[in-house]
Amino acid sequence: MATPLSDPSQSPLQTIAVVGLGTMGTGIAEVLAKAGRTVVGIDISETQAAKCVAALEASTARGVERGRLTEQERAGILGRVRTSADLRTAADADLVIEVAPESYEIKHQIFRELDGIVRPETILATGTNALSVTRLAADSSRPERVLGLHFFNPAPAMKLVEVVSSVLTAPAAVTAVTDLALDLGKEPVAVGDRPGFVADGLLFGYLNQAAAMYEAKYASREDIDAAMRLGCGLPMGPLALLDLIGVDTARTVLEAMYASSRDRLHAPAPILKQLSEAGLTGRKAGRGFYTYEAPGSPVVVRDGLTPLEGGDLVPGREIRSVGVAGSGTMASGIAEVFAKGGYEVVIAARSAEKAQTAKARIGKSLARSVDKGRMTAEAAAETLDRITATGTYDDFADVDLAVEAVAEDLEIKRQLFAALDKVCKAGAILATTTSSLPVVACARATSRPQDVIGMHFFNPAPAMKLVEVVRTVLTADDVHATVREVCGRIRKHPVDCGDRAGFIVNALLFPYLNNAIKMVEEHYASLDDIDAAMKLGGGYPMGPFELLDVVGLDVSLAIEKVLHREFRDPGLAPAPLLEHLVAAGCLGRKTGRGFREYAKR
Repeated sequence: MATPLSDPSQSPLQTIAVVGLGTMGTGIAEVLAKAGRTVVGIDISETQAAKCVAALEASTARGVERGRLTEQERAGILGRVRTSADLRTAADADLVIEVAPESYEIKHQIFRELDGIVRPETILATGTNALSVTRLAADSSRPERVLGLHFFNPAPAMKLVEVVSSVLTAPAAVTAVTDLALDLGKEPVAVGDRPGFVADGLLFGYLNQAAAMYEAKYASREDIDAAMRLGCGLPMGPLALLDLIGVDTARTVLEAMYASSRDRLHAPAPILKQLSEAGLTGRKAGRGFYTYEAPGSPVVVRDGLTPLEGGDLVPGREIRSVGVAGSGTMASGIAEVFAKGGYEVVIAARSAEKAQTAKARIGKSLARSVDKGRMTAEAAAETLDRITATGTYDDFADVDLAVEAVAEDLEIKRQLFAALDKVCKAGAILATTTSSLPVVACARATSRPQDVIGMHFFNPAPAMKLVEVVRTVLTADDVHATVREVCGRIRKHPVDCGDRAGFIVNALLFPYLNNAIKMVEEHYASLDDIDAAMKLGGGYPMGPFELLDVVGLDVSLAIEKVLHREFRDPGLAPAPLLEHLVAAGCLGRKTGRGFREYAKR
């Protein structure tokens, strides 16, 4: 990565024209002016140019009110920006950044006109995230001076800038705009020319799958969005994000990606076309996947698809005691959650010693909560007293709900469910925490498949708020209602989904992770640049390779294989690099090496 210039005034890029003064162009103009650059804002619409000026005035006024700017600094910023409807006012620019609509025709026309206006050494940058930079450069009389400079919305807040080179781009031009990005306080990532680049290339495939999941009526829009926020720590759910980006914009990006990749995961979900052609393009139209208070408003209002208040109409069963089968981290975490919720808990393992070890782990977790002021010592002691550790499943005879959290192996789980079927009383609910195996296969191992359901907790169970509630075609309505009620009592957010591989979170998360691995395999971008792009450009709490190493490459590979086997989509086939690392025993943090190396503990 280039080193930032110590004195911005020494940069060769002092006067910068921004062509297209929509939301993105206005944001870029603000960033440039705050960094001391002279900005020429150009838009064929005088109304749009006036909106840009008004937005800059409002933004800088807020900066003064919040103590981030002085009145003198504000005046300087506003004084460095002038607007015009004439492209010829870019004649003296050292750099032109084009952020016109995503259309080759419009962008080609702008670049052809600029060829006859700007100086030979002027750099021409396109802000596209979907179109080919090479194609735009090839039609220019100065292809070596054309590159991509992809800011993220809102430009003043988002740190990532993708610097996109074509095979024709001169290294000096790349260096100049990379230095500029650093001077602007941004994090530039160097990428090659392909639709979506890094961040959008990974993001839009995930958004497309979420749209297809909703279109298939697999889960509600609210549950899909809640699952990805709470299960992955994302700032927004995918359908709400599609509404923010613009459904039509997303469709355009995906069409360009599919034309390049021919990957079915990039083929726009039909619902995107339907919404776009109906004018339901998201927030800007006042309606997309959700309905909004007014066009442009972020406030979601009820519509015909909004779930009714008050939850399930079917009465549930009474749950007073819970059995947890297993002795690992997930089992002890789930037992802790239920005990905190006021339930009497029996934690059973293959031996009394293993069960006692699990209870001791819970005691340590509760002690940490006391140390951090999250609960009193008395409450921690009462919680631990509600837990009974045992080495036999026979002690599940009186529990109302039995939750298994044993190894992710279907035969092991089937054997356990057959045992629970014999031990547990009539009317007891049997739940599996599987993240990838068919719940119905566990149900069929019992004589009471109507009482079996999936409760997929996320690790660490005490901290993660999400539970995927997985109904099979055999699950009784009152069992489903009971589990949702229990989730509320233990302060978890339940989302409903059907019994298919990956449920919601893993079905959307792991293809994204797999695609990130493919980018590295293809030498398109480095691990560090991809991780940085997704954290800075997508708001992800962890980059894909950080997350893969935490989850475990063996676990990730197993889930990828299940998804590929279930959906039969070639695009879901596990990346060979992932298989090679697992075969080599490089499983992530737990082995000290995965995609990265870690210090041995």
